[in-house]
Amino acid sequence: MDYVSGEILTEYGLQKGYLGFEKNKIIESGKGLSPKKPICKGLIVPTFVNAHTHIGDSFIRKKEIKLPKNVEALVAPPHGLKHKLLNEASEKEIIDGMKESLDIMTKTGTSCFCDFRENGIRGINQLKNALKNTTISSLILSRPNQLKYDKDEVELLLKNSQGIGASSISDWEYPELAKVAKHVKKRKKIFGIHASERSREDMDLILDLKPDFLVHMIYANDNDFERVNDNNVPVIICPRSNIFYDLKPNLKLLKKYKISFLVGTDNAMLNPPNILDEISHLKDLSKEFSILELLHAITYAPRKALNLDDCILASNSKAEFTVLDKKYLRALYISAY
Repeated sequence: MDYVSGEILTEYGLQKGYLGFEKNKIIESGKGLSPKKPICKGLIVPTFVNAHTHIGDSFIRKKEIKLPKNVEALVAPPHGLKHKLLNEASEKEIIDGMKESLDIMTKTGTSCFCDFRENGIRGINQLKNALKNTTISSLILSRPNQLKYDKDEVELLLKNSQGIGASSISDWEYPELAKVAKHVKKRKKIFGIHASERSREDMDLILDLKPDFLVHMIYANDNDFERVNDNNVPVIICPRSNIFYDLKPNLKLLKKYKISFLVGTDNAMLNPPNILDEISHLKDLSKEFSILELLHAITYAPRKALNLDDCILASNSKAEFTVLDKKYLRALYISAY
């Protein structure tokens, strides 16, 4: 049996101790020094959860294309440049790009990601093909092909994914989107949506959809965040994606209203999906949150918000952990999946 030791990030803070593991399973956990020399020392944290990705556009990173620094022009359906490039790309091109992003996530300590999957059932199948022979797990939130409610299509999507990840209320005729959200809730699946990313949107209308989480909230104001807090809805922030458009996550209001927040890498065409880079960027961006709070946002918080297995870093749980160099916040990656 191998051991790691140091400070363990628990849901409630740091605890000095060690983990003993073998055959992809934690056999022993305890306080103080490990019984034998550890193979690694540092800050022991659960493997990471990347709470918001679009890895279908990974292939675009390799193209010599000048991407517009405007949210609507680049990513808004149905006419954003990303959607044009997705429609023109071959299956192999899209899937190969996805595989590269999956490899990056795995090698940088991410064990699960939540992907907003464009292109209907075709997009779901592309991601499932890319996931073959990998160890990383995913929550696939699909999306209808058209910005309208089709009962049969939504039912098919929900049978093949964990829910729906909508673009925003600004893209839809609201009654159509409300039908989609109601269908998702009826099937007890996940409904997530982008909110106030490129302009302020009506928070009452958004919350009436009963979302499980919101993404971005860049242009949301005090009243919006207060409403989100009242409804206990988590918010996912994607700082490196925001900065591409010269935007910033609203960290002060997240802190002020004690919003449970998660972190995602967003569009893979903009940045490789290394969640630690998001944390490093957030740490440089603001002093609102400590490094431990930021690490909590990519470990415990998303497991709770996304209803993932939260039995981690305990005896008889999977050996899913990463050891970080506290000084440089650099993954040493010794996780066994």
